[in-house]
Parts: sequence; C-alpha cells; structure tokens
Amino acid sequence: MNKVFSHTLFTDFDIDLFKAGKHYRLYEKLGAHLIELNGVKGVYFAVWAPTAQSVSVVGDFNYWTQGEHQLEVRWDSSGIWEGFIPELDKGALYKYKIQSNNGEIATEKSDPFAFYCEKPPHTASVIWDLEHKWKDHNWMENRENHNGLNRPYSVYEVHLGSWKRHISDNRFLTYLEFAEDLVDYVKKMGFTHVEFMPVMEYPYDPSWGYQLVGYFAPTSRFGKPQDFMVLVDKLHQAGIGVILDWVPSHFPDDAHGLGFFDGSNLYEHPDRKKGYHPDWKSLVFNYGRNEVRSFLISNAIFWLQHYHVDGLRVDAVASMLYLDYSRKEGEWEPNIYGGRENLDTISFLKEFNETVYANFKGVQTIAEESTSFPMVSRPTYDGGLGFGMKWMMGWMHDTLDYFQKETVYRKFHQNDLTFSMTYAFTENFMLPLSHDEVVHGKRSIVGRMPGDEWQKFANLRLLYGYMFTHPGTKLLFMGNEFGQSREWNFESSLDWHLNQYPYHEGVKDMVADLNKLYKTQPALYEKQFSPDGFEWINYSDHENAVISFIRKGNNPKEDVIVVCNFTQIVRSNYRIGMSRLGNLTEIFNSDDKKYGGSGVNNPHHLTIEPSPYDGKDYSIELILPPLGTIVLKFS
Repeated sequence: MNKVFSHTLFTDFDIDLFKAGKHYRLYEKLGAHLIELNGVKGVYFAVWAPTAQSVSVVGDFNYWTQGEHQLEVRWDSSGIWEGFIPELDKGALYKYKIQSNNGEIATEKSDPFAFYCEKPPHTASVIWDLEHKWKDHNWMENRENHNGLNRPYSVYEVHLGSWKRHISDNRFLTYLEFAEDLVDYVKKMGFTHVEFMPVMEYPYDPSWGYQLVGYFAPTSRFGKPQDFMVLVDKLHQAGIGVILDWVPSHFPDDAHGLGFFDGSNLYEHPDRKKGYHPDWKSLVFNYGRNEVRSFLISNAIFWLQHYHVDGLRVDAVASMLYLDYSRKEGEWEPNIYGGRENLDTISFLKEFNETVYANFKGVQTIAEESTSFPMVSRPTYDGGLGFGMKWMMGWMHDTLDYFQKETVYRKFHQNDLTFSMTYAFTENFMLPLSHDEVVHGKRSIVGRMPGDEWQKFANLRLLYGYMFTHPGTKLLFMGNEFGQSREWNFESSLDWHLNQYPYHEGVKDMVADLNKLYKTQPALYEKQFSPDGFEWINYSDHENAVISFIRKGNNPKEDVIVVCNFTQIVRSNYRIGMSRLGNLTEIFNSDDKKYGGSGVNNPHHLTIEPSPYDGKDYSIELILPPLGTIVLKFS
C-alpha cells in the first residue's frame, strides 16, 4: 500500500469558519472520507490536533504501525493534520497515533468524527459512508404538522439496550429488529414520538449512553449506521417522530476518547474548576473555544441532517449553566460580573438553538433543566436560551411526592398538585416521568403508590389521567406504560410477561386510550403552553381531595372538563360550577372496568343546571369514581 499523499477538502473559507467557531458542518471535512483522487480510490483523513508533534493513521491495513502513514499539518496554524491514503476501503479499522510536542508518549485516539466504531469493548474507528435511500419523504415534507408546539406531543422514552432482549440468551435486539418490534408497539400505543437515550457510541454500559466517545457514530451494539437509519425511516413511515438524547455537557476521560486528545486540554476546559464534573467524574467541554463550539454544533446538525431526527433533548443543561453546580465553596470561581452563571455556556446554547432552528423546519430542541433559570424555552431575540421546550421537573417532583402519600393525608397537601399552575406557562413545559425516576432505589412508579394492589394501580391510572390532561407535552419512560413493578435494570429486558395480568394490561390499554384522547381533543394541545388554554373550576376542595379544571383550544365548543378524585371514596352528587348551559358526555374514565377499575361512571347524558356554584352561574352534578380521573365534553 502506498504512503500518504497530500490532499485537502478544506478551503480557506472553511478554515476561517472553523477558527471563528462558525463551521457547522465540520463532519464534511474532518474525519475519514471515502473519495477518489486522480482516478485512485482511497480515504482522506483530517484531524484537529494543534499541539501534536506528529500524527499517524494506524490500522489493520498497516499492522497498527506508527509512522507508516503519517499526516501533514496544514500551514495555516489551524492545527489540522490531513492526507490521502490510496486503496483503503470501507470497513477498514483505524485510529490516530498522536505524538504530542510536550514529550508525552504517543497515544492512540479514536477519530472524533468517525461515522462508525468497533463494537465495545473494542475501540477502533471504522471507515464508513452515510449512504441510505430514505423512504420518509412524506413525513419530512409534513414534519411541521407533526412536530409543532401546537400539536400533540406524547413521547415514549426508550433505552435500546433494555427495552426488549432475546429471551434465550439475553442478547440485544438489532436496529433492524427494533424497526419491526418497537415501531409496531409504539404505533399501537399511540405515542407521537420516541426519544432514544443516547445512541452515539459509548464505551461503558452502566453509563446508559451518557458518557459518549463517538459523537458522530450510532453505537455498533445494535448494528451498522444504515441499520439505525432504517429504524428512523420506519418510525417516520409509521407517523412517529424521533428525538435523540444529546450530551454536550460532559464526556469521559477514556484513553481513546476526546480527553487530553493531542497532549493538551483540547476539547475540555483547561481549568479543572470548569473542566471537570465532580458528579460523573468526567470532563467538561470548553464552551469558550471556537473550534469546540464548531465541533458540538456540527454534531447537532449532523444528526438532524443525516439521520433525519426531529428533535434533540439536551441532557444536564443545569450542570452546564452554573459554575458552582455540584461544587463546594472554593471549587468554583464567579464570572466576570461576580455571578454563578457560565457565560460561555449561555452563549453556546443560544448559538446552538439559533443554528438548529435556522437550518431545519419542524424540529424541536428540549432542555433537561432542573432549576429556575429564566426563559429557557423562549426565543433568543427575547433574551431566552432558545429551546423549544423544557422538562417540568418541579411538576414531576411535587406530583410524585403527593401520590406517595396515603390518601387520608392528601387533603393536607393539595398545594403540591395545584402549585404547578402558578408557573405552568412561564416555559413551554414537557411533563416527564423519565428513566431517572425509576432507578437508584426510587422504586418503580407503581411501586411508589400507597395502598393494596388495586389502590396502587388505581393511583397509577389516576396519575396518568391527571398528567395527560395537565397543560404541557408528555413523556413516559418505557415500562411505565404497563406499570412495571420493579426498578428499571439496564442489563435486562423490561418485564413484558406482566402484561398477562389484568391490572398491567389495563394500565397499558388506558395509556393507549389517553394518547388517543390527547391526539383527538384539540383542547388538550392547541394551547398547551398558553394560560388561555386552562381555567380552574375548583382547586381548593382540600377536604375531599378533588380538583376540577377546563382545558381550552381554539374552538370553545371543543372545551373539555377534567375532574380528579385523589381518594378511594366515591363522590356521588359532586357538584362543580360551569360557565354556560348545555349537555356533557363523559369521554374518559380511568376507573373503567376495562382498565381494571371498579366501573363507577356517569350517565351518558349530563345536563348543566341554572344553579350557581364555584363562583359560576351554572353547575352540574357528577359521580366521581374512586382514585379516578374523568374527562367530559360538551355534546
């Protein structure tokens, strides 16, 4: 095999953009690219390593020998090493052998821009392409109609390694198997979107994918890059959107990864007070370095462009925003204004969101942000961070705390439920019951519910009924939809066998019906982020532990009325105030016998009476089922 030939894919303009932090498609230049040069097929390599003394491409084609195929550094002080190796083909294994100029021993690094990686625990990069004949044209052309903020948005959060495994040997399913089993299941359940916990290549299974090494490569645990494209393609063809967890907050210090890449703090911040994460013992990106910003924003653009994903859920935003996050006094330094905010991060997140929304129609970015940082999901031109949505962590914590209480004590804690409405419209909130709530001794969601088995599942159905009628979009972690009894275990499949039991099957059927209700009732989604879409009927009936409210859309005739009874006592002749006369029909009842409930329901036709109540001119009498959510509509 011939030595390395001089060649470049970079123009002077590319270099200027890179240095300025404005090159948002670096993956087209850096990395390994199959090309033809002067009639000879081979691979062009380019890697950013500004403090390196030398960079060699080593691989299975040269017996991993340093110096056999040495790259040349560009003359323009960009720190980019590049070259063309003829006769190399798709599938070859490679790494970069980097000799730093500070006397450090040469280290072998995986390609930060590799499109494909060896299956862990192996760590080499694989020469690959991104060719795929997409069949999701209809979805992509109409994506705005599926993915808008005024559309139903019900997300099924999935960890691919443990959603389902082969029974015989606990082996992972493949992307192609997910393209059949998962797609069929999500479509049957009626979720509008799937959110995948990180699919980018990661070395350590217990990290659940949140310690990334191959930012541009879907993990090879489940197949090839094109196999993952098939999965996305099939989901789109089934009318299901795809959200990826994205982790720009930190990365592991594995020897083959980004850490100390060229013998210097290249990707991580050189100040340990900013460059090291004490919670996860990982490294933190240097958001003030232009080339790092280009790397990260290019990575976001890459998944949206080449994998057709519809949204990015940005992990651990709070840890990025605050200089003192999980740090004790003396372990952090204030910003130039004396505050605790990380100004470089704020600038980066704004640029990330602006770039995503400017380049792609009908996509969403979603922040997992657990503090009261203002205007996370407000446009940057109004001073916000620019995200489309933000996880409503306060709602999640308060609601689960409330539901864990014995029903006899709930009347003393009604504010835990109603407090969320005091700030529900300050952000575009998504209501999450995520993987974080079913691990580390927290128990499963149904396992937190008080009472005997019937009451536990009645509480679970009540919780989901309340969640799906509360303003905001929805997210359920896999297994929650059928009431998995044990905590989530990333090393094994969900307990699918539980669906043979009536209570579990009942919850699953109810979640499917809730998804249908959410999608077919405009009042539940058209104004889900606006105070115009919500009105309390009564939030102060503490003694009975009952709340009632109206959800509103664009058409007042489509309004729905929601009443929740948080005790196991049937409330007969329960009266609520109404603003107008008419007839109501019960369109959902979490206590329905088909869900495992007791079957307490209301007559088919209910007439509003000219009798003032709850400060309104009219009222109606209802029967409230035990531990139940009912939804009514004008008929």
